Amino acid sequence: MTDFALNAQASARALRDLFEPTPLLRNDFLSERYGADIWLKREDLTPVRSYKLRGAFTAMRKLRLADPSADHFVCASAGNHAQGLAYACRHFGVRGTIFMPVTTPQQKIDKTRSFGGDNVEIVLTGDYFDDTLAASQAFCAEAGAHFLAPFDNSDVIEGQATVAVELLDQLGRAPDFVTIPVGGGGLSAGVTRYLGAASPKTQFRYVEPMGGRSLHAALEAGELVTLPHVDSFVDGAAVARIGQAPFEALRDVPADHVFGAPENRICRTMLELLNVEGIVLEPAGAMSIDMLQDMRDEIAGKTVVCIVSGGNFDFERLPDVKERAQRYSGLKKYFILRMPQRPGALKDFLQMLGPQDDIARFEYLKKSARNFGSVLIGIETRDPTSFGKLTQQLDQAGFTYRDITEDAILAEFLI
Repeated sequence: MTDFALNAQASARALRDLFEPTPLLRNDFLSERYGADIWLKREDLTPVRSYKLRGAFTAMRKLRLADPSADHFVCASAGNHAQGLAYACRHFGVRGTIFMPVTTPQQKIDKTRSFGGDNVEIVLTGDYFDDTLAASQAFCAEAGAHFLAPFDNSDVIEGQATVAVELLDQLGRAPDFVTIPVGGGGLSAGVTRYLGAASPKTQFRYVEPMGGRSLHAALEAGELVTLPHVDSFVDGAAVARIGQAPFEALRDVPADHVFGAPENRICRTMLELLNVEGIVLEPAGAMSIDMLQDMRDEIAGKTVVCIVSGGNFDFERLPDVKERAQRYSGLKKYFILRMPQRPGALKDFLQMLGPQDDIARFEYLKKSARNFGSVLIGIETRDPTSFGKLTQQLDQAGFTYRDITEDAILAEFLI
């Protein structure tokens, strides 16, 4: 057993001052679907509904052991790391100053404040996270406080490794596969290092959001890479550059073991888990389950543990999640239709719709010519094949139309 593994076990024992091990639950629905033995490590059931509490607590505990006078901690975060640090500050009775972007949803601000109570001060600054981070680090240096990075920190990585300590004890045997979501890399580095020592036969598969594949890019380049653009929808894992310390632990991972999950497909997985299993997950928390469909052949008959990283989901986002899921599944499309300005034209179009089709959006945009007008129309269906039939009829009838469902720029302005 390596020193890292022994330290992770000690950190797991220390965590019992805060909460019992999160459940490791066999999921019959997923097991039957994939012909495998699927288990979910439910990090959405920690006191702050994510694994981030583990790293924040462990780093704070070890700092205070090394320096008992350490009583002021600072972080920059708009999400789960902020809540984990706030909870740990209240537990240890120390001060925390948490910097958040001005654009942070009020729900996340309120939750962070409730976890930290009087021990935490929240500072809203910067429209973008980079500005918030710079402000937090400047404040930290001036105040002589301790900065707790969300993932690029060896003690944080050790804390996240406690997930692996628990799941191995709970399962009682080595799993064939562990699927791990990747953002900044703290969780994936910790789990990989621990199980690499304690369960060397276990294989790892990693998943990043398709719009933020920083680990995959770094592995292909052989060095850290900063992505020029990141899709922020999976806000718990959309990171432009994986941390240096996590990358050192993961640099030997084969690049083809790091999967990319399409954001809209993640939404479909979130809805399915909510509707079928009653499990509420944030986008990053659903990724380790979503990727199973890409592993179907290699996991058949195997034991697989999916690390469900978090469940901090704001239900105000549910309509957007449903919309994205429908679009990915081919159940909803948007068209700009050039409609003749004559009596009966709309009726002609409506008669082309099938019995399972429904108009979800209808809006005249403007007249493009004296005899025609542009219409934005959204159509939902229960049968994805109906769209092929609809467009065929539109072509035969001579309608001019454009499918803008996957046109990100037009969708942003019109939908």
